[in-house]
Amino acid sequence: MNPFFHALGITDAWQLIAATMVFLMLPGPGTFCVLTCSAQRGLRGGYASLFGLMLGDAILMFLAAIGVAALLQANPLLFKGLQYLGAAYLAYLGIRLLAAKQGGNDKTVPFSHLADFRRGLFVTLINPKAIVFYMAFFPLFIDPATHQGALTFLTMGLMISSCTLFYGSVLVLAGNAAAKRLAHHQRLAAFASKAAGIFLIGFGIKLTTN
Repeated sequence: MNPFFHALGITDAWQLIAATMVFLMLPGPGTFCVLTCSAQRGLRGGYASLFGLMLGDAILMFLAAIGVAALLQANPLLFKGLQYLGAAYLAYLGIRLLAAKQGGNDKTVPFSHLADFRRGLFVTLINPKAIVFYMAFFPLFIDPATHQGALTFLTMGLMISSCTLFYGSVLVLAGNAAAKRLAHHQRLAAFASKAAGIFLIGFGIKLTTN
């Protein structure tokens, strides 16, 4: 698989998948939106909100890809700097997870009168940090010498969306029950958060040494 992705200018495809899965597993508004819709309206409600989230992500990824592509074409040196900033951003997220106190999790956005699909879409689009995340995330896995422009970004977007669909399906089918149990095991939740933080810090450091 790697030769195929290298031909498209995508480095470390497996690490891209692994990092995406870690980010998806971090508690946030999108996670709680899918869990809430699944609990209230079953599989249809859960998947409707999930598809809304995926559409919102696709819009933000498109906007981020435009910005990254423009920078890559205009100034390769600045693009390299953006790669280092992206790695630093990952380490920053990891440090925040390590320093975070339990009990401050994001709350579900109360859009009880909107359709589940619009609910998932809106939860994603009102998150101002999402496009910043994608701006920092995309450059980490792009080889400036071999990238194929729009085809490279489209492939990366499809990989991320596939991860989202997979993990979102887990949330819809089994995540609600698991989340309720996890709420009564704060130590386990804290351990999972710390482990994700350590992963992100190590991942950021590794990228700066490649």
